[in-house]
Amino acid sequence: MQCQSPIPKLRWDIFCRVIDNFGDLGVCWRLACNLAGRGQTVRLWADDVSALAWMAPQGAPGVEVKTWTAPINMTGITPGEVMLEAFGCEIDEEFIAEYAKNLRNSGQKCAWINLEYLSAEDFSARCHGLPSPVMSGPGRGLTKYFFYPGFTASTGGLLREPDLLARQARFDRQAWLAEQGVPWRDERLVSLFCYEPAGLGELLVTLAKDVQPSRLLVTPGRASMAVRAEVAKMHRLDPLWNQRAALSFFYLPQFSQHDFDHLLWASDVNFVRGEDSLVRALWAGKPLVWHIYPQHDGVHAHKLDAFLDWLGAPASLHAFHRRWNGLDASDPTLPVAPFQPDRWQDCVTQARARLLDQQDLITQLLRFIAKII
Repeated sequence: MQCQSPIPKLRWDIFCRVIDNFGDLGVCWRLACNLAGRGQTVRLWADDVSALAWMAPQGAPGVEVKTWTAPINMTGITPGEVMLEAFGCEIDEEFIAEYAKNLRNSGQKCAWINLEYLSAEDFSARCHGLPSPVMSGPGRGLTKYFFYPGFTASTGGLLREPDLLARQARFDRQAWLAEQGVPWRDERLVSLFCYEPAGLGELLVTLAKDVQPSRLLVTPGRASMAVRAEVAKMHRLDPLWNQRAALSFFYLPQFSQHDFDHLLWASDVNFVRGEDSLVRALWAGKPLVWHIYPQHDGVHAHKLDAFLDWLGAPASLHAFHRRWNGLDASDPTLPVAPFQPDRWQDCVTQARARLLDQQDLITQLLRFIAKII
């Protein structure tokens, strides 16, 4: 049997540009904390670190946060052994030049990682781990490696803390809801973290007509603004749309990453958006609906279909996602997409079990680094 390479203790520089409502920063913060928790030393560079004040108010041992300005100020900065650029952000030439010089002086091998976006599409497995020689600039002669997160064993896996399952097992739903001031009376709890989904009005009407009462737990920002605007419009068009008050609302404050996990664990159904919250919803193991980030060329539709195919989503969950994401033609004769979370539970449970059988992203990343360095 082949011996695995030992995992060295290294210094990491992780670079992140905040593009989409701090989702990229959320992924990078989890990445940095995971690495530090396994004995690595991490410096996280981000062009906007303000969200960490509520996302991670306590910070994390072993993680240093630096504001990434352009041009980067290299005074007193010595690059670490690993240089990681998240989601295709381009590291400053000054930093790359210093990194390359250190490699020449130390004889260390290059460990330059491009962490890509999460996708269930086939190219993730096909391109995972591929080298990319750098042909120009201060990094000429170095090799960059593509690392693709993913949902299968042939990709880089998903972020998962070693203590995640233990935290979930200790979670007290009723106590946490009481702590947040949520007046829970055994109604169905639906968390809502979204952009401005095309199917929001349909969801509100469906929940208002349902025999089972529901409480919508609405996250701040775009989700809250979208819900308030939709409710105001519906009151104007039909003041009796929620006559039985079967649907109630609770508007939430900003949550740290830990409490966002708690929100997903406490809810019966989770509506999420972007990459980080999708992964956390999968770990929560509850029925979920994903609001994928829309792209002007429509490629997000293929990405969504690939995810739903991997998930093993039933036809009703496929249909609901298409309406929620505005992927069906605007046709008033189309029936309302069925909201059937009880029928969606099995596929999420099975998907979570498959993921737990795979190695998490940090374990794979550390082993990958140990092979190339």
